[in-house]
Amino acid sequence: MKFLLAELKRQPPPPLQWIGSEAWIIDPEILRFNMCAGAIGFGIPRSVIPGLREFLLDLSPEQALKSPPLTEFWESSFSCSLKGSSEGARECDGSEDIRALQNPYTDTSQLRATNMVYKATYATAHAIHGVICNDTQCDKSAKFTPWQILNQLKRVNFTTKNGFQVSFDSKGEPVATYELINWQLKKYGGLDFVTVGYYDSSKPRSQEFSISRAIIWVGGQTEVPRSVCSESCPPGTRKAVQKGKPVCCYDCIPCAEGEISNKTDSLNCIRCPPEFWPNTKRDSCLPKPVEFLSWNDTLSIILTVFSITGAFIAVCVAAVFYKHRTSPIVRANNSELSFLLLFSLTLCFLCSLTFIGQPSEWSCMLRHTAFGITFVLCISCVLGKTIVVLMAFRATLPGSNAMKWFGPPQQRLSVLTFTLIQVLICVLWLTTSPPLPFKNLKHYKERIILECGLGSAISFWAVLGYIGFLALLCFILFITFSMLIFCAVWVTFIPAYVSSPGKFTVAVEIFAILASSFGLIACIFAPKCFIIMFRPEQNTKKHLMGKLPSKSL
Repeated sequence: MKFLLAELKRQPPPPLQWIGSEAWIIDPEILRFNMCAGAIGFGIPRSVIPGLREFLLDLSPEQALKSPPLTEFWESSFSCSLKGSSEGARECDGSEDIRALQNPYTDTSQLRATNMVYKATYATAHAIHGVICNDTQCDKSAKFTPWQILNQLKRVNFTTKNGFQVSFDSKGEPVATYELINWQLKKYGGLDFVTVGYYDSSKPRSQEFSISRAIIWVGGQTEVPRSVCSESCPPGTRKAVQKGKPVCCYDCIPCAEGEISNKTDSLNCIRCPPEFWPNTKRDSCLPKPVEFLSWNDTLSIILTVFSITGAFIAVCVAAVFYKHRTSPIVRANNSELSFLLLFSLTLCFLCSLTFIGQPSEWSCMLRHTAFGITFVLCISCVLGKTIVVLMAFRATLPGSNAMKWFGPPQQRLSVLTFTLIQVLICVLWLTTSPPLPFKNLKHYKERIILECGLGSAISFWAVLGYIGFLALLCFILFITFSMLIFCAVWVTFIPAYVSSPGKFTVAVEIFAILASSFGLIACIFAPKCFIIMFRPEQNTKKHLMGKLPSKSL
């Protein structure tokens, strides 16, 4: 370190924060390098050994001559020779005063390793004492082996005169105690050792280390310096090395969509599992919210109200028709098919409720099949009424017996036949590839759409196609405003159904069911109920026979 710092003194580097090892952080000779101001490191605790300074200052030339190290120290300190031990130097004359010296020898305020030797010597003395002495006397002539001393050394436990506790654990380790040393500038220049903290392994857990005073860092800073080219990348980002720069220089790149990093300075981001999605910080994967048309949604509540209202209206119309079942206008409109039509319309309104709520196996199979069958029953009734009207027109021609071929039995059979065909399609659908709930993970990245899979797309479009075929047949045979509305709703339904996202797909389907059902009940039954309730004078056979057949059937 001395050689290194001497070279750096000739070629000063930028300000550096030095972290010293125990070997040089407590070396007084290195304090002369002011470039190390702010250096910090752990060192052996310093201590004052009682009586040591006085002992050293009482050193005489005769005592120094008995020890080669002391002889060398004496001669180098006073530049003289003791008893001609050094050639070419003047002989020491006894006027040398060791108390007047200002060198590390006389400075006993920074004794660190010396204190360790002091404690080790006393520990050995206590061990020997434990071997040769008993409770009453000591046998100084007793012989002993090193292993006896070692065993006794493990059991020593005493406090030195300068207050240090000496003992060893089961592994033979002493209590680890260190001082945190900080090199700080003195008021009048130069550096000084300043103890700013302590470490004591005998203290309770998390209390071993403590800071006793402020640390002065490089440049006189009181805040901890940052010795990095780039700050650490927080969770949610990954490290990307900057080209042409050291590896410690990097950019923090946010994780891509659907990926996270849950560690600091992550090199790569991790993709979340299919049913999970990153949080806003992108440091953890959270379960994706599951979306479906639940009963609590405002849209569901609105559609439910309309569905129940429609069913209630159909029941009320049926009640009005039943009360006035003997009236000419009810009898003229084929009361049997009218009641069956009102019943099927009630089911159409109510079947829309099966589309609301969390999809399950039974609800997925019920919603599509119930919708398909009830609508075919409804359209079959309308088709039957349409054919009845056409037959009524033909019956007015001379010699025609058209009504004979399409009486009530044939009407019932036609409705049953048309409906059974749809039932057969639905049975095939449910037995081959039924609609079941599945989690749609492709439409939205950040949430799951829980919906009813079609199972067999061919069966689904066969059900819709059959309804459309019957509706188109009704429309062609007898153009009515009700069928015009019905066909318009379902023609616009197809593109809206295909393009609507998530739960709105179900809402579009419910809307189409309700709109077409309201269209049928409004166009077919509203005029008749108006006449029954508010124009009873027109509800007569004479009045009906005096007009052309209504095209609102």
